Amino acid sequence: MLTEVQDFLRYLRLEKNASDLTIKSYSDDFESFYDYLRERVGGIPHPESITIPVLRGFVSYLHECEYARTTIARRLAALRSFYRYTTREGLTSSNPAKALRTPRAGRKLPHFLTTEQIGKLLEAPPANEPMGIRDRAILETLYSAGLRVAELVGLDLDSWDRGANILRVYGKGKKERIAPVGTYAVRALEHWLNVRSPDPNGLPDETNALFLNRFGRRLTTRSIGRMLEKYIKIAGLDSLTSPHTLRHSFATHLLDGGADLRSVQELLGHKSLTTTQIYTHVSTRRMRETYEHAHPHSNHDDYE
Repeated sequence: MLTEVQDFLRYLRLEKNASDLTIKSYSDDFESFYDYLRERVGGIPHPESITIPVLRGFVSYLHECEYARTTIARRLAALRSFYRYTTREGLTSSNPAKALRTPRAGRKLPHFLTTEQIGKLLEAPPANEPMGIRDRAILETLYSAGLRVAELVGLDLDSWDRGANILRVYGKGKKERIAPVGTYAVRALEHWLNVRSPDPNGLPDETNALFLNRFGRRLTTRSIGRMLEKYIKIAGLDSLTSPHTLRHSFATHLLDGGADLRSVQELLGHKSLTTTQIYTHVSTRRMRETYEHAHPHSNHDDYE
């Protein structure tokens, strides 16, 4: 941990009488920021060198990883508080975190695709070339296992237990969970492994990845986003569709098919059942729309 951050945490403890829980939360927040800097910036620069675009990239990354708004708001508060301290102590000349906007409270219902739309999307990648075969396997796996994009790019070859047809996934907080994969995804993965070609000169951490880019190295979340944009246009889907739409569709279709909420929570890797309950609102809304459209006595205007 950077010396400036250690001094800041010490200041909170001694000068502000912050609780152990607050100190731990702030430490976790900075570790999350460090993970982002290592992955996207290539290292941890001095606080003075961190710019507003870097911090905004961190906010986008948190949304991309589907962190709760409360978690994002706390991490932004930690950065603002830290930069107020460093500016006051003369460690930095300005507070770039001042420009960050706290996410609004409340949640919109997640966007999902119908089974017909899912079918169009999954069939969009060409099945006669290596990158198309890979892309089909990626889309099938995202939908079949309900993975976050960051979880998918973190998969290694040994993450897939081919005998049991399960994936060992590391979610938020590096917590491991088991994600079953269905027949269609298994078939797509097998086709991909037949044409998968790692870079012979690459490092093991890059070349052991389950999904590789055209250079034979691990994919990034941004690459998958660009890939999906292409197939969204081919399939004629709306612009609201994102990599997370497949995860949302996975959860919604499970509930529509009769799965219980606790099981869906486990499969999604949600820590809180409250997070999973948003999908029940999606199913309820769709059920109501179907009823209003189809039932002959559903039009309340007839009684006014």
